[in-house]
Amino acid sequence: MRILLVEDNEDLGEAIEKRLRSAGHSVEWVRDGNDVVSAAEGDDFDAVALDLMLPNRDGIGLIADLRKRKFNAPILVITARSEIDDKVSLLDLGADDYLVKPFDLRELEARLRALIRRTGGQTTSTLGVGNLEMDLAGLNASVAGKSLELGRREFRLLEILVTNAGKVVPKERLMNQLFNFDEAVSVNALELHISRLRKKLEAANIEIGTVRGVGYVVRAPHAH
Repeated sequence: MRILLVEDNEDLGEAIEKRLRSAGHSVEWVRDGNDVVSAAEGDDFDAVALDLMLPNRDGIGLIADLRKRKFNAPILVITARSEIDDKVSLLDLGADDYLVKPFDLRELEARLRALIRRTGGQTTSTLGVGNLEMDLAGLNASVAGKSLELGRREFRLLEILVTNAGKVVPKERLMNQLFNFDEAVSVNALELHISRLRKKLEAANIEIGTVRGVGYVVRAPHAH
């Protein structure tokens, strides 16, 4: 997942960024309320984790502004305020969920994952195409019941392709979602992950097709 983190507290921001990155997500961290709208519009994010108390702009106003601009990614609000009225108005304004400080970083990641599944029309943590099954919560994948040994990035890559089964996913989007902003990213690195995945999926009745010059698509072959 590609996540926009909006948090001005250095210690908390660093802890969240580290947690999300170690789980394989890519994170853009913004510390100033004035920079949020341009960051959100400048990239294709899967979710936003937004602290309400920010320098220069109020988080509640930011949510309303983003929604007016047709920014559709789910927004998880991080708040120190525990008044119920706030929570109600947050959800009315366009936030999707909230976490009250202090919270466990594992819960933050789980909430973000759940939001992304929900907005993607997915209600469970299992994905399947052909004889491939993926358990997103447990980070397990299997073909015809036999477990697959996948690296963290291979799993994320497969998750993105399977979520969009039948649709071509552009290379640029895959690279954005798999690699962090400060990593030197090359198309070769992506192609290497794809070729490894293809080898590991040899027993599966699905294929990862290449659409030259565009990207990749997971297809389940037609029954003969």
